[in-house]
Amino acid sequence: MNILFAFASGLIFGIGLIIAGMANPAKVLGFLDLAGTWDPSLAFVMGGGIAIGLIAFTFVKRRSLSLLGLPMQMPSSRHLDRRLIGGSALFGIGWGLAGICPGPGLVLLGAGTTKGLLFVTAMLAGMAIFEVIERRKAHRTSRTAVTGGIR
Repeated sequence: MNILFAFASGLIFGIGLIIAGMANPAKVLGFLDLAGTWDPSLAFVMGGGIAIGLIAFTFVKRRSLSLLGLPMQMPSSRHLDRRLIGGSALFGIGWGLAGICPGPGLVLLGAGTTKGLLFVTAMLAGMAIFEVIERRKAHRTSRTAVTGGIR
């Protein structure tokens, strides 16, 4: 049953991205081009999403279980660090260069576009590289802890 709701949510989200024009890289780049012919239409889409999210999070904070009976998993950390800021900057640079972020990238992949295929491939490669780096860090940390910092 949860898979059905996840599928329906993803389908509705994807359709919403298409209707809003957020799966069109040219439209997104027009929104990001403040010095050129700026297209403010996506600002309204984002504003609507923020307003709905604000209302939803207000109600969700009061619940311990979702409507499907699963535990609510809300982020608790409010810590800003170099990794978060660096990752945000990297995301913004990529979004500005390609006009695509992960959600629309998956929509474009599903539509069979070359841009979607290239974007999702690059995204998965980046995720794999991140995972390798994290595993090496964890291995080094555990090895340092075992040896007491002696090499």
